[in-house]
Amino acid sequence: QVQLVESGGGWVQTGGSLRLSCAASGSIFSITAMGWYRQVPGKQRDLVAIKVTGSSPKYADSVKGRFTISRDYAKNTVYLQMNSLKPEDTAVYYCNAIYNKDYWGQGTQVTVSS
Repeated sequence: QVQLVESGGGWVQTGGSLRLSCAASGSIFSITAMGWYRQVPGKQRDLVAIKVTGSSPKYADSVKGRFTISRDYAKNTVYLQMNSLKPEDTAVYYCNAIYNKDYWGQGTQVTVSS
């Protein structure tokens, strides 16, 4: 079992920055990938960024060059640094971990005003 707790969401103006954090606990040594997804009401949950152990990060085209995912293995935490935020980045952001199946955090709201 893996438990994920997110933090760092909030409100920011266009062009601003936010950093999301996701702390993992439980069977952390078996996690093969961690990432971030986002969802707006009425739409599916979409991948934002993912870091597979031993591989380079992958990003959605819409966030390339603006968002950076990083993982601190010592702190069992994954981060999403979001720069140059746009109103279309407004969503609930979910942390994801993969260990035989998908585990999800509770979600954190990010609101970007124009």
